[in-house]
Order: sequence, then C-alpha cells, then structure tokens
Amino acid sequence: MDAKELIARRVALEVKPNTLVNLGIGLPSLVANFLPKDVHVFFQAENGVIGLGSRPEEGMEDPDLTDAGGSFVTAVPGAASIDSAMSFGLIRGGHLDMTVLGGLQVDARGYLANWMVPGKMVPGMGGAMDLVAGARRVVVAMIHSAKGEPKLVTECNLPLTAMRRVDLVVTDLAVIAPTDAGLELRERAPGVDVDTILAATGAPLIIPGGSAGTVPEMRLA
Repeated sequence: MDAKELIARRVALEVKPNTLVNLGIGLPSLVANFLPKDVHVFFQAENGVIGLGSRPEEGMEDPDLTDAGGSFVTAVPGAASIDSAMSFGLIRGGHLDMTVLGGLQVDARGYLANWMVPGKMVPGMGGAMDLVAGARRVVVAMIHSAKGEPKLVTECNLPLTAMRRVDLVVTDLAVIAPTDAGLELRERAPGVDVDTILAATGAPLIIPGGSAGTVPEMRLA
C-alpha cells in the first residue's frame, strides 16, 4: 500500500462506533474508505453534509454531493444536508466527537499549523480553526516529511491553526501522541525502525520505557 493508504487505514482504527466525525479535505477524506464494516459512524463535512460515505465509483459522481474540498462523495442511508450555520454550530458547540485533519507542521507542544503558507495564495482557512478548537478529539493525518524537511518540528514557523494541542498524529512512519512531557512515539510503521523515525523528525521524541525495542509496530487491521 502507498503512504496515504497506510495513514488512512491506521486513522480509521481511531474512529469509534456511533460517533460524529469530521474528515478534512485531501488525505483525511480517505479514512471513510477503510472504516470497518461493523463500525457505524456519521461523517460530517463543514460545507453542510452529515452522513458522508466513501468516494463514488467512476461515472457515479453527483455534482451536488461533495465534501468541503469539492471532491465527490457518497451519502449513507439517513444522511442529511444542512446549512453552514447549523454545520458550524455543531463544530463550535462541541458536538463533534472527532476531527481528522491534514497538517503542514506539528510542533513539540502538539500545536498544529495547517491552514496557510505565508506568501502563497490559499483558498481560505475553511473550518480548520473551528475544528481544532471545537472537536472533542483532534487527529492529524499527514506525511512525515515534505521535500526532505520534517513536518514534526520543535516550533512551528507557519501560522498556528489554534492554541490547542492535538491528540494524535499519524504519519507514514509513526503514530505519535503529544503529551504534557512532549511528543511520545507510540507505534512505528511496518518495516520502519526507530532510528529512521528519529532521523526524519525535527523535534525530540519520547521513547516509552526508554528503549527502541519497546515501540510496537503500527496496527492496521
């Protein structure tokens, strides 16, 4: 499997049954494709859909049914369309159980930067700030490095999305949990050793038990 599928499969294991979950655009939207069949969840998109399904088969796209990034999606039985006021009321009111967002950087404090790069045109911040501030649990799904540069850094040099620590970071190399003590390495990707992860990370990582041999391989089932 490629890096994005690996990340999406691992994040899908974090989704709990009977919850309301927001999936960000891009990589996070793939999570819906790998949800276990016995896990019933309503996925929400901030553009006003509750009950998103996986991407439609080619030729079955509905131009009136997209996620917040404009990508085609399906709807599960019981899905609903709502207006933006209701959608952001759910987010800001603390009614989302979890959000899965992409990331440009995550720093040693667990703060996320994911909405803009200074000097570059962006379509807008979308709902990222509201989602990080309002969702009960925030999971970041991102590639570990970009153009050879680590995306896990000591301190973000890009504008922060919100002044709240995220709960989990899943990359193509590792599962990392921001804690009061710093970034803790929880799992390593199949075939990836701890030294490789440390070398690709621009922030200190805490190794549970102090030994590389204690870090289990990433769960994907």
